[in-house]
Amino acid sequence: MNVFRRGMASVASLKQAGKVVCIGRNYADHIAELNSARPKQPFFFLKPTSSVLLPGAGPVIQPKGVNLHYEVELALILGKEVKDLAADDEKGAFDAIEHYALSIDMTARNIQNEAKKKGLPWSIAKGFDTFLPISNLIAKSAIPNPHSIDIYLTVNDKVQQADSTELMLFQIPRILSDISKVMTLDKGDIILTGTPKGVGPVVPGDVMRAGIKVNGKELEESKIEVAVEKSTSSYEYAET
Repeated sequence: MNVFRRGMASVASLKQAGKVVCIGRNYADHIAELNSARPKQPFFFLKPTSSVLLPGAGPVIQPKGVNLHYEVELALILGKEVKDLAADDEKGAFDAIEHYALSIDMTARNIQNEAKKKGLPWSIAKGFDTFLPISNLIAKSAIPNPHSIDIYLTVNDKVQQADSTELMLFQIPRILSDISKVMTLDKGDIILTGTPKGVGPVVPGDVMRAGIKVNGKELEESKIEVAVEKSTSSYEYAET
């Protein structure tokens, strides 16, 4: 039985989401720090749901040969189908959101850089198991305006990312509109809205902590704390 049909989603149900859609290059300073081109419209890619790492489910695993980077992002958890949404339909966009969450889009930066140079997909760079730590679900009422919250990430208690979602280039209605014109968004899908500046590397032994502040007050349910450990699997990065 589909857990989303029972009504209110639980954080465990995120592992059964149909898809995870990620907006890239949605903060100008992040675009600049990676020397990327500013998009003329929302740019997005997919992460597998197998990359979801639930709260307390263990560490982020660094694959062998991977330059592992963090990217903190506000996540949307959808509560209904969205298809061909008009970009100016703000009510339709926000009505489609059932919960918010905080997430860390872990990225194999060296693999992504190779993919960019060679015109290859980003699936390997974004898709390893544990590459999407996510917080507990956040009630919509706790975030009255998702375009005016502060998101942050620390590594070993040093602040690395801290910015307001006011800086998004494309806001949530436009994001959902553009995605839904390409692919139907289903109940339970997860949408990552982009990361601000300050992305960088982590290595085994590091501990990442992240959270959301609304009007200066931290949301307890948004907190993420996750360590990084070295992989013991047989995978090792090699150039394509």
